[in-house]
Amino acid sequence: MFDAIGTAGTGLSVYQTWLDAISNNIANVNDITPTSGKAFQAQYVQAAPITGGAQGLGQGVQVSSLPRSSAQGIVTYDPTNPVADASGYVRRPDIDMGEQMGNMIMAQRAFQANATTIDRAKDVYEAAIAIGKGI
Repeated sequence: MFDAIGTAGTGLSVYQTWLDAISNNIANVNDITPTSGKAFQAQYVQAAPITGGAQGLGQGVQVSSLPRSSAQGIVTYDPTNPVADASGYVRRPDIDMGEQMGNMIMAQRAFQANATTIDRAKDVYEAAIAIGKGI
């Protein structure tokens, strides 16, 4: 039963990393660079099960990689922008704000579910200790 806190704790860690990546992507969604430069590259989180627990069973999840989107970005026409090239084009990151907001809601709810699991497991452990003490 003590594994519940550890397993949910690994979920908290992964979802916190996901929320951090989403926050960074949203903060940089309006970054503009010259067409000669690279666009901001959105960061994504890939998770994988932790292998090798008791009897070969996994004991949670971990961040397996943090891939980035293409540096190509989207070239848009904005001749009034100070970093526009001679033709009036700039490079913007290829970030879908709707997708980022949807991912943020999912990550936030999953984080909260893991936090609730830890809280409930703690309550069960405390009750078990109280029963053991005869309280």
